[in-house]
Amino acid sequence: MKKYLAEGFGTMFLVLMACGSAVLAGPKIGVLGIGLCFGLVLVCLCYCIGNISGCHVNPAVSFGMWIAGKLSTKDFFGYVISQLVGAAIGAGFLYWFVNMDSGFDLGGVTGEAQLAANVLQPGASAGMALLMEILFTFFFVLTIFGSTDEKLGFGKFSGLAIGLALGLVNIVGIPVDNCSVNPARSFGPALWSPAAWPDFWIMVVGPLAGALLAAITWKGILAARREVAQ
Repeated sequence: MKKYLAEGFGTMFLVLMACGSAVLAGPKIGVLGIGLCFGLVLVCLCYCIGNISGCHVNPAVSFGMWIAGKLSTKDFFGYVISQLVGAAIGAGFLYWFVNMDSGFDLGGVTGEAQLAANVLQPGASAGMALLMEILFTFFFVLTIFGSTDEKLGFGKFSGLAIGLALGLVNIVGIPVDNCSVNPARSFGPALWSPAAWPDFWIMVVGPLAGALLAAITWKGILAARREVAQ
């Protein structure tokens, strides 16, 4: 139960603080600042709950770990449910902030979609966003596998690598679809801003496909390493 609570609280703060950087500070800090906030929040969470649940706070990460045999089926479903609930609560707090507005300069708005919801940005196509989500999630999850590996990883510095990876993909991906690489991060804002639902499928299919590719690739790397060692 501790693991599930950690994932729920972690995902809540990821959505509240990271998406909140776009909603409450976006007009002032821009894409670069928002991307850095996503990365910094994850760094903090890695060192806060990493020793409890592994700090997935992302169904795509949990899916990749499950495919790689690093997470049981029971924990996979428990993690995902906790992450979705946490994301809904975090986005609910942001919705509360937005509805307190009395002239505050809010960001994270695309058309009718608010709360930094993952929707196609002007000029971006569904195909472009889907390919980006697959490739960027592949990069992000592969970074997690590599930096946390018992033999090849970086130990106490793994949280920094993971946070930097999330910050990087957000800086590059925000102009396309506000960058998801995390179905829970997309689910929370969409729950409170229904205008985001038409593009939500991209934020599920893309990250899950990217995580699957990352898990398969990492298993191939480990197999090759064993062959070299023999």
